[in-house]
Amino acid sequence: MAQFECQRGKPLPLGATMTPEGVNFAVFSRNATSLSLVLFSKGQRQAIAEIALDPKINRTGDIWHVLVVGVDASLRYGYRADGPFDPKGAGHWFNKDNILLDPYAQALEGGEAWGDPSTDTDKDTSFSRRCCMPADDFDWQGDRPLNMPLKDSIIYELHVRGYTIHKSSGVTKPGTYKGLVEKIPYIQSLGVTTVELLPVFEFNELENKRLNPKTGEKLKNFWGYSTMAFFAPKASYASNPWDGHQAREFKDMVKAFHQAGLEVIIDVVFNHTAESDEKGPTISFRGLDNTTYYALDRGSKDYLNLSGCGNTVNGNHPVVQALILDCLRYWVIEMHVDGFRFDLASILRRDHTGELLAGPSVVDLIEQDPVLAQTKIIAEAWDTQVNQVGHFPGRWSEWNAYYRDDIRRFVRGDGGIVTALATRIAGSSDLYQASGRRPHNSINYITCHDGFTLYDLVSYEQKHNEENGENNQDGSNQSFSSNSGVEGPTDDNRVNDLRLRRIKTAVAILMVSQGVPMILAGDEFGRTQQGNNNPYCQDNEINWVNWNLARDHDGLVRFFRKMIALRNRHPVFRRSHFLSGVDTNHDDYPDVSWHGFEVGKPDWSDNARGLAFMLDGSELGDGQQDDDFLVILNGDHVERSFEIPQPREGRMWYRIVDTGKPSPEDILDEDKAEAAAIEHNNYSMVPGSASVFISRKP
Repeated sequence: MAQFECQRGKPLPLGATMTPEGVNFAVFSRNATSLSLVLFSKGQRQAIAEIALDPKINRTGDIWHVLVVGVDASLRYGYRADGPFDPKGAGHWFNKDNILLDPYAQALEGGEAWGDPSTDTDKDTSFSRRCCMPADDFDWQGDRPLNMPLKDSIIYELHVRGYTIHKSSGVTKPGTYKGLVEKIPYIQSLGVTTVELLPVFEFNELENKRLNPKTGEKLKNFWGYSTMAFFAPKASYASNPWDGHQAREFKDMVKAFHQAGLEVIIDVVFNHTAESDEKGPTISFRGLDNTTYYALDRGSKDYLNLSGCGNTVNGNHPVVQALILDCLRYWVIEMHVDGFRFDLASILRRDHTGELLAGPSVVDLIEQDPVLAQTKIIAEAWDTQVNQVGHFPGRWSEWNAYYRDDIRRFVRGDGGIVTALATRIAGSSDLYQASGRRPHNSINYITCHDGFTLYDLVSYEQKHNEENGENNQDGSNQSFSSNSGVEGPTDDNRVNDLRLRRIKTAVAILMVSQGVPMILAGDEFGRTQQGNNNPYCQDNEINWVNWNLARDHDGLVRFFRKMIALRNRHPVFRRSHFLSGVDTNHDDYPDVSWHGFEVGKPDWSDNARGLAFMLDGSELGDGQQDDDFLVILNGDHVERSFEIPQPREGRMWYRIVDTGKPSPEDILDEDKAEAAAIEHNNYSMVPGSASVFISRKP
């Protein structure tokens, strides 16, 4: 083996750090009895050197470290840790045969080609990926995170591979970071402000061992909620995935989005890792210090599984807290991302036994961290055991599952949902006001990657997940969906018209609600997952965005664009305070007035399916003023007539939106808005429709 000159090195920073003398390596392991650094040449599976670390020289506290003199970033590396193997006793999983990844590795070698079977894992063999050191010479050209006010944001959730891998995408680098850059003009044209990427940390898409019972093909972990290296961008999402270039391509992508005025949020998974339960592979954390990194049952030392994915990260151990914060800071400082969405974030409020902490947790540290102070931090505020929507502290925003379900129920025509509907439109004060939070702490969404697309929500009564290989047992059984009369695709024009109307009504409600709207990519042109509401394992047309639909449903794309533009133009939909129904500026008009089929008589009964409300734009706070708006929502299964409240003196109502009308009459530019066709002071609404009126002088 090759010989390298070594010095003692330093315990911080953790990871591999280039210095004038060489590379400093530092890794945590409290319980290892011995540890060695294993070095590899580029692309070689056999080690060229193994450097045993002397605990008297190369250990400070629980950090093992060494400086390898005269080497550069061309080396690949991993660690070998030895110690007790006692899974059911002390809980340790040391095995000197395993080559382990550095938890702080900034790039991995191996897995460059998506779906390459040579990079698969097996619990009985060393994992084939190695750590590498990306070059630190990127020219950001003055780029910085955009720090857009959260209340003015519109989030667009997408999957890096799925967004452009379909042959219809028209990009030259499909399925990659560069492919996303090619789609920036389209994303800009929608009017959204923020792109939220499904996981981009390194994961193994081949970890799923099931077969598609329909095709016999091996399924994959397409979504990527199974992290193996928290600092490393996924190599197979890069067009040039070699020598750490994936980090450069990710930076290029972020810079391009920022130049276009678009923010980048990444979906992060700190609640579990790719090592899964005791049957999973030993990749990194398990082999370095299992009892530190994972929450274990006190007696059996089995992995607690509050994530539903085999293990639970011990997120409130000080060492793990530090790793999480270091990781987030790295992605802000070095990769320039604008924020994070935290998967199953309630787990980050649990202790090592899985109990919810009564006091501060890593959630509070993230919220108070000075480096992260201007980033967007968004919680999926639940796990498999508890729902904490409305309970995250301070400036945390949350995916509002109550908003999702209440809007879905209204759109499908449920009775008795009008009171909840009004609460959600007004900003969900029931969840956020008592703790001093604002409407923008609510991320309002109707669909996301997890569940039906918007088209499928109005086209399927039941989930159709058979191709996932789990006997249709996976995925939510309570989607509040409706097939609008026929299950799945149909040539029935009446059914298709109702579906289209329901989609547009849902989007109209989303865009006039207080809070921050989030859209699932492809919903704007009716993307379908063929009724699959949990397609995490489908690397095929079920998950790939079919861009032909944008051409086929150009009227729907137009509707989305114009509804987004309406919201962006009018701050009355983006208030800093909850709608209260109070006349704050003493002009005899409250900030919101609620109505039913008759003015001043909202129907809050168990059978109610209709709601109208008027927004006063004359005094929004912070010196802002806007027009008044009237919104009418008919969730009933029959046509209904609504009495129209009188506008301010000298003004008239002009219709901008009526989802009951065909494109392009369904939404009009404000300068072409039509005087409301009101007979006897009433406006007629077809079933499942929404209308929006603006008040202005004739």
